[in-house]
Amino acid sequence: MTLEPAEGVVQAVVLYDGRLLLVDDGGAWVLPSGTPGPAEPAEATAARVVYELTGYLVDGTEPLIPHEGTPADGASAVVCQLLSETPSDGASLAPEQVHWAPIPETVDVALPAVVHEYLQGHTPV
Repeated sequence: MTLEPAEGVVQAVVLYDGRLLLVDDGGAWVLPSGTPGPAEPAEATAARVVYELTGYLVDGTEPLIPHEGTPADGASAVVCQLLSETPSDGASLAPEQVHWAPIPETVDVALPAVVHEYLQGHTPV
């Protein structure tokens, strides 16, 4: 399997214990996101951005592909596996700028349609 270089902004979807990792973007909670480096695949971009912003070590494992009928809003999102439960020092965001939101509370968060669709399968009933 060959990883293709990413284009545009890549958003990281990190789930842990029924919660979604969000970061403060000047008053709004959003997914950690950033732009890829030269020839950097989306999976690597997502992992790097999460680490740089939050200090959490993750592995970008699965790009989210919209299902037929899901609006294509141009967002590139990658599901990431959390590898460390405690963030390392040196994150660019302060701890109060990082939030683990319970999935039901993310309904009103401005997330790409493909991410909302993905989270529907992970919401506790």
